[in-house]
Amino acid sequence: MIKGIEIRDAHFPGRAPIDAYGNGGFRFADMSHRGSILCLPSGIHGWIPKTPPILGLDDLTLVLEQASDIEILLVGTGMDLRRLPEDVRAVLREHRISADPMSTGAAVRTYNVLLAEDRAVAAALIAVD
Repeated sequence: MIKGIEIRDAHFPGRAPIDAYGNGGFRFADMSHRGSILCLPSGIHGWIPKTPPILGLDDLTLVLEQASDIEILLVGTGMDLRRLPEDVRAVLREHRISADPMSTGAAVRTYNVLLAEDRAVAAALIAVD
């Protein structure tokens, strides 16, 4: 019997700075990923937000699962700054996570600085062209 190709969720099992962004993806750890990503304590995960750039609670399931290890969530909302819906902000506050929405470029730069300082930071980064 021939075994088929197994498709797995994109996941880099470590914390790494983002080396570049644009053209619909990101470069990190000598690799590239096409599409949006979540940078979490468990690693960097491929991520498909349901209605970008507006995020809902369903988009942040992995973030909430790791909430005990996250103090700051940087949200890269694409080219333009978009506010997080109040229900999302309220749930993040309940988990003691400070959420800071900003353009994806600003979120990448801030994430890299906070990661270098060994802060409890995570990022939800919507890919930009």
